Amino acid sequence: MKRAVVTGASSGIGAATVRRLRQDGWSVVGVARRADRLEELAAETGCEVFVADLTEAADVDALRDFLASTGGVNALVNNAGGAMGLDSVEKSDADDWRWMFEINVLAVKRVTAALLPLLRAGVEPGGSADILMVSSTAGHFSYEGGGGYNASKFAVHSMVDVLRLELSGEPIRVLEVAPGMVKTEEFSLNRFRGDQERADSVYDNVADPLSADDVAATIAMMLGMPAHVSLDLVIVKPVAQSAVHKIARGELKVKES
Repeated sequence: MKRAVVTGASSGIGAATVRRLRQDGWSVVGVARRADRLEELAAETGCEVFVADLTEAADVDALRDFLASTGGVNALVNNAGGAMGLDSVEKSDADDWRWMFEINVLAVKRVTAALLPLLRAGVEPGGSADILMVSSTAGHFSYEGGGGYNASKFAVHSMVDVLRLELSGEPIRVLEVAPGMVKTEEFSLNRFRGDQERADSVYDNVADPLSADDVAATIAMMLGMPAHVSLDLVIVKPVAQSAVHKIARGELKVKES
């Protein structure tokens, strides 16, 4: 049975990905900071769990050692991340940017580097290992107020491209899924520091935004492709997002039809 590691597994896309991969027959290790959430997920899905703050090198080293001693790993889903604030480049808080780069970029680099030897070791003849980055359309298309988040997700996209070049010739697929508007219980709420009304307003003018399950299904599909097939980049958006042309002050501006 193949074994996947999913970071940011305590909620949203990460938790949905754990559920979907378990349904598809994977052994899964869910990684996050919140032990109580992970315990609930383990009870629900039968997944393994590991509590870690991926911005801490010692925690990442401990994750690597745990995986090495309990069966290795065949796929890494780098999902942990987040956004903070929606202010202009001029007015935004540099500490918000620092936080976003720590979790969205440096933690991804740290986990990927730590687990690469295990991924190599787990490749079976004729097979492949997988590193899948959950980036964002924010890493491909900029928007007002998104300076720090855009910058961090553009960095993730560039990291994917570089890593794919560096691993060329090895049986390791480097994949990127870039979701658009996904309505989860925490992403916008965290971005707006617990302001539920503002978080909810982000989706007011978008009929049927993506769900975490939609993205999880996409991830499962990408990982489930034959070993010689690499879906380098999949951009997944709700149909309604094709009409969105601006994000400002936390409100979506949708074109009139």
